[in-house]
Amino acid sequence: MEVKKESSAVGVGVPTEEQLARINALAKGNLTAEQVYVFSVRLCDDQVDRDYERFDTGALPALAKLFVGRSGIVDHKWSAGGQLARIFETEVVKEEGISYLKAWAYIRRGGAGDEWIADIEAGIKKEVSIGCSMGRSVCSICGGEYGSCGHRKGEYYEGQLCCAILREPVDAYEFSFVAVPAQREAGVLKGMGRRLSLKELADEFGAQEEYRGLWKLSQLGQRYQKQLADEVVRLCLMLGLKLEEPVLRCAVEKLAGSDLVPLRDALRERAAEKYPVQLQLGTVRGEEALERGYLI
Repeated sequence: MEVKKESSAVGVGVPTEEQLARINALAKGNLTAEQVYVFSVRLCDDQVDRDYERFDTGALPALAKLFVGRSGIVDHKWSAGGQLARIFETEVVKEEGISYLKAWAYIRRGGAGDEWIADIEAGIKKEVSIGCSMGRSVCSICGGEYGSCGHRKGEYYEGQLCCAILREPVDAYEFSFVAVPAQREAGVLKGMGRRLSLKELADEFGAQEEYRGLWKLSQLGQRYQKQLADEVVRLCLMLGLKLEEPVLRCAVEKLAGSDLVPLRDALRERAAEKYPVQLQLGTVRGEEALERGYLI
């Protein structure tokens, strides 16, 4: 699971001796303090973001180690010519109950680097976004793997907001300077820095037949869930619940199939109690009694 999230960069300037030593451990040559510009970056934190996801607090230290030595680029465009900076140090900071991953990066002074430095100092180049891979996405409501349960991000369950908790860092790719920090595409990615559809993944790995089978099953599942929802709405209306059909349908459509089945069964039982089935001719015994029912 590949992830991209936004944060911000803050200018600092001349590196300390300790920082310069860390920088030279990554550089091929011995750079001087006058040759590099250092700035700090807040990469990510453990708070719920606008995509209703958050990094697990316990995952931040491992993620911090993975980001040491990673490049800074522009708009997640992976090319050697687009490398602008490099992270040489990271740490996890906790302030006012929030834990976040802080990094220090450097840019080589001169040429195009001076333009980027000027933009950072002016606050123009401020927003950054990270690209990384996380091993698990866990539902905050039930603790199960998100996507395998019926809970949905952004919905409330007994007053608790559902979000996906990102755990078990696998790899860190880069951090990027971005023009628009609130873009909706920032979130879970698949593939090389962009979101791939299931069909694209099937085509890439030669699994077209499996994809077609899954697609047919999904269509059957959708039809079955619609039938369940329709029956639940019908039973609610039949039982005289004081709700309009559009309101009922809106509420029912938010339920997972695993929730609709027991609800339907309970409503069926209630309907059977309220409207018991009665025989039109009543109970008769023997052939004589049956014939007597037709005498004039």
